[in-house]
Amino acid sequence: MSKEQRGLGRGLGALLGENADINSLRKPVGYVNKEIAGAREPQDTSDIIRIPVDMIEPNPFQPRKSFDSEALEELADSIRTFGLIQPITVRKKSGNRYQIISGERRYKACMKAGLDMIPAYIRDANDQGMLEMAIVENIQRENLDPIEVAMSYQRLIEECSLTQEQMAARVSKKRASVTNYLRLLKLPAKVQHDLKVGLLSVGHAKVLLGVEDPQIQENLCDVTVKEGLSVRQLENRIRKMSEDAPRPGHAQEDLPDEYSRVLGHIGKFFNNSISLRRSPGGKGTMTIRFSSDEEIAGFLRALDKADL
Repeated sequence: MSKEQRGLGRGLGALLGENADINSLRKPVGYVNKEIAGAREPQDTSDIIRIPVDMIEPNPFQPRKSFDSEALEELADSIRTFGLIQPITVRKKSGNRYQIISGERRYKACMKAGLDMIPAYIRDANDQGMLEMAIVENIQRENLDPIEVAMSYQRLIEECSLTQEQMAARVSKKRASVTNYLRLLKLPAKVQHDLKVGLLSVGHAKVLLGVEDPQIQENLCDVTVKEGLSVRQLENRIRKMSEDAPRPGHAQEDLPDEYSRVLGHIGKFFNNSISLRRSPGGKGTMTIRFSSDEEIAGFLRALDKADL
């Protein structure tokens, strides 16, 4: 993490003020308007359908045999809150059985999260040309949200083996436009969710992409949704945070890595409203700002669970 990023993180507390329950504005993305597998024939390979979990099976040729349990649980928590933003890809086998082509980690996290339906693309592996045409036709729809457009571009790259230049030509877009959409998929799940459901605009997302730290991106997303910031106002907030960040020569500019880890671990329980000052000799202070008893209770539960 760069020095500027640490400064931005410390400046968020003053900008957030009293914390509102931002997540009350968010509903999980469930693709409830999509068809359920088996409801109609033939299936449209360019669109998303919902498949009951008991009709999906892992790919026996999956090279990845082990999945980090902690990371998997974090993804499951994200899915419980925001839904599965990026559907898996499957191929249809005999009867009502589907085999995963890509997205086994997402599938396992959906199972942990208790989903009974998983959104998926059906891939017709025997006809590459038809698949490419179907995806391109899907992109040309006017009712796609930015994340759906980005996922369609990603499918053309991964499933149709196209370069960005080839893909841009297929969809009649400039390569820079394609690249900007693909970058949206690098944003945290919370930000992708808010962009997908219209709480943020593509303009907001582009501004957030200029901030490298995912936690700060999420916090700025909360600020934007809470206060209804325009793109220009969001830019001004980030500029102000940069101006307030410690300048070279300040005692806290060279925080050791373990200090940054402390800020990251504890800050997530308090909406990143935590600051730490350290002198060259190692002495210093840590300040935690909280907005409710529940924040403290949540932190205590985490400590008890870790048996600390």
